[in-house]
Amino acid sequence: MRARTRSAHGLHTFMIPALGMLALLHPFVLPAAADPPPADSVLAPPSPRDARDMGVGRMIPDATGTTMDGATVSWRSGRGERATVIALTSVTCPLCKKFTPSLARTESEFAKQGVKFVFVNVSGLDSKDAMRKQAADAGFKGLYLEDRKQSIVTALDARTTTEVFVIDARNTLVYRGAVSDQYGVDFTREAPRHRFLDDALRAVLQGSQPATAATTSPGCAIERTRAAAPVQLSAPTYSREISRIINANCVTCHREDGVGPFRLDSYDAVARRATMVMAVIDEGTMPPWFAAPMHGTDRASTLSPWANDRSLGTAEKQAIAAWIAAGKPEGDPKDMPLAPKFATSEWSIGTPDAVFKLPEPIAVKADGFMQYQKVLVPTNITEDRWVKAVQIVPTDPSVVHHVLVFALDEETAKDPDTRRRLGNDESSGYWAAYVPGNDAITFPEGMAKRLPARSSLLFQIHYTPNGTATQDQMSLGVVYSTTPPKHLVRTAAVADLRLSIPPGASRHQEDALIRIPADAKILAFMPHMHVRGTAYRYELEVPGSPKRTVLDIPDYDFNWQLRYELREPLEAPRGATLHGTAWYDNSADNPANPDPTKTVRWGPQTVDEMMLGYIEYYLVDEDPMKPMDLPGRGGLRGRLGGAGGAGRKPSFEMLQRQFDTNDDGRIERAEVAPALHGRFDQLDTNKDGVLTSDDFGG
Repeated sequence: MRARTRSAHGLHTFMIPALGMLALLHPFVLPAAADPPPADSVLAPPSPRDARDMGVGRMIPDATGTTMDGATVSWRSGRGERATVIALTSVTCPLCKKFTPSLARTESEFAKQGVKFVFVNVSGLDSKDAMRKQAADAGFKGLYLEDRKQSIVTALDARTTTEVFVIDARNTLVYRGAVSDQYGVDFTREAPRHRFLDDALRAVLQGSQPATAATTSPGCAIERTRAAAPVQLSAPTYSREISRIINANCVTCHREDGVGPFRLDSYDAVARRATMVMAVIDEGTMPPWFAAPMHGTDRASTLSPWANDRSLGTAEKQAIAAWIAAGKPEGDPKDMPLAPKFATSEWSIGTPDAVFKLPEPIAVKADGFMQYQKVLVPTNITEDRWVKAVQIVPTDPSVVHHVLVFALDEETAKDPDTRRRLGNDESSGYWAAYVPGNDAITFPEGMAKRLPARSSLLFQIHYTPNGTATQDQMSLGVVYSTTPPKHLVRTAAVADLRLSIPPGASRHQEDALIRIPADAKILAFMPHMHVRGTAYRYELEVPGSPKRTVLDIPDYDFNWQLRYELREPLEAPRGATLHGTAWYDNSADNPANPDPTKTVRWGPQTVDEMMLGYIEYYLVDEDPMKPMDLPGRGGLRGRLGGAGGAGRKPSFEMLQRQFDTNDDGRIERAEVAPALHGRFDQLDTNKDGVLTSDDFGG
């Protein structure tokens, strides 16, 4: 293998021969590497990690260090009114030296906002004079402690000399990791691309969670000494551990005015439902998250690919079980975390630029079954608009199961037959969606959805009566972008409209696919089936590579129409195929099955079935001002023509981009999925088994 040469900005001072013997003795010396270090190595560049596996969200216990005058002092004696930063350091670690100016600038900027710094020297070898000089030269104002006994290191479970820890006013860890990504073991940037510490402090001061709550932090590895015994805590208490777990995972819905049926925002509320809480956690019903771990891991300290991952970690589940087993102790009220903050306005996206409301309230009966409600709402906008955030707000969310909204152009909205077909089909891709606990989306910077001029919004609403007659008149709010986006966000679906589930079948499989006609990046998935659906899997097949699973839902739950948002867009190059596989239980053993004796086919009602694998995506080379004319309403379709064309015959060029996989200028019948052969035969006017421009009058 090619040996890697250290940068002049790296840790070369540890590698020269004169320090060969010192390298055997010094606890922070890092060996040279021939290959790029593993992602979790202390040598690796900063990268996000799963925050819960890194301890974010737990209470940081008290721990002491030694001042330069020899006094034993708790780190908490130096904490700030609104937040505290514990910044680890070492006089002799080169990366600590590099980050010193950044730490001093951040301390100066945030000190006036109620944030204080505690600097903790974790070397164990630095002299008092060297530490005093470091603090003076850097201009550090905060408390400076030596942690020779590693009391603070152990309390933090610290790993490298450059780590920083942001702790809120009630001692909850909200960020740990690197100061920024400006420096690494073998690189230096002119300026950081990500200022992790600054971003985390701004989020805490705004009462929100950091977008990146944990990263690796390249630096000198901290060796634990024999004298550093693990911090021994008593059994979990509500105040110290359980309240933090519940706040992070449950209170978003289970609070006053939340969509949950009861509150879980106090000791009494949780203690009186503790057994039930544990039961739904063990069953996997709560928190609602059904994606299987990727690559067969249980998070295993790797970053989840899902930005909205709601799953509980093993340690969190064990803490709740141990708390119940210990008799549900309340603990010291002084250990309670800060109460979570929620938007006081009904609009979490901010004040909408426009609100589209159902013209009349819809009556929801007290019990029984309600068919899907379909309501058309004109937008009355006179020009195309770019929407960067959208939110659906019911007036009575307790009876709303889910909502899909379709944006219809002026021509389509005028045709009642087409409106009805689109409402029953759903495979053309939704424009906006709502499920309890997930009512809003703000697209990433530079992305937006298009709302056509003179369009109408078709609301398809699934109400579930809850025992009390009520009414609902929901609204949809949008925030417009003032400039055209870089990428146009689209939605499409892997769909099998010809599904047929035999009576009594307990594990019936249906398959569908989409061929990718242009380079695309997938942003999110949202599978949709009805009460017989039991599992769904998305697989991506790129030419020359084996098919790989990109989302696996082994236990689909109709009650939760979840959207699975990728942390990083998934590349789907031209010529790739996205496969969808769905499984259904039409047997008498399925308690939700309306009729196990019936052959079930596609239909819009709960007693019918659907096979939809929605995807949100954008086309890499598409100019939003000149949208690419791809087959179907959503742009990526698994069939020839379809709802988006309102029955019009597609152009040969449109179909060629999608189905001509060998780029020979023709579409052979074998290049088209068998489910589409009927439509293929209709378009094949000369019946030669091949589609060319001649079949389209060209």
